[in-house]
Amino acid sequence: MTAPEGRGIADTAPRGEQAFRILHVSTGNVCRSPITERLNRHALSARLGEHLTGGLIVESAGTWGHEGAPMEANAEAVLADFGADASGFVGRELLDEHVIRADLVLTATRDHRAQVISMGHSAGLRTFTLKEFTRLVRAIDPATLPDPLDDGVVERARALVRAAAALRGWLLAPNAEADEVYDPYGAPITLFRSIGDEINQALDPVVTALTGVPAAL
Repeated sequence: MTAPEGRGIADTAPRGEQAFRILHVSTGNVCRSPITERLNRHALSARLGEHLTGGLIVESAGTWGHEGAPMEANAEAVLADFGADASGFVGRELLDEHVIRADLVLTATRDHRAQVISMGHSAGLRTFTLKEFTRLVRAIDPATLPDPLDDGVVERARALVRAAAALRGWLLAPNAEADEVYDPYGAPITLFRSIGDEINQALDPVVTALTGVPAAL
């Protein structure tokens, strides 16, 4: 799970099945994107079962990523609060190949989004800030998406990205800050926990839309 080309819920989809790669991007790949990656994995496993993730692969990188670095200790503490696994994480710098392989890129900020899109590879229609994607997903009728049981979560995920991209010009943020997850690097654990809660709340409707399975009460 620490291979540079993988690090997702599974490094490859089950034999004969397609994969859908979700790439989380922040600056250093030691705080926000590791928290988001591991909380997303944790939530997907909780909804679908650890071995039934249906080809969804979750990974992360940083626009100025500290290649080979561990995540920040406070980020690990935040993951522990949620019962998520921080083990085996290795930071990486965002490369062209990561963007090329990704089916969905979720960034911490609008600046990260712009940097990913500027790399080319037709990334514009599949790159959003995390909070932007959450806002768009909330406006999508789940009944219009493929049934995950009949069509699989990969087809549902692809349809979700297409639907969100179609809505982007119509459903704008109330203000610029609404789509930002700010950097807690160097901050005390209290701010890290606040950012962790913020990320977790943004991920919940995304994971529900991807899987068709709501969070347990």
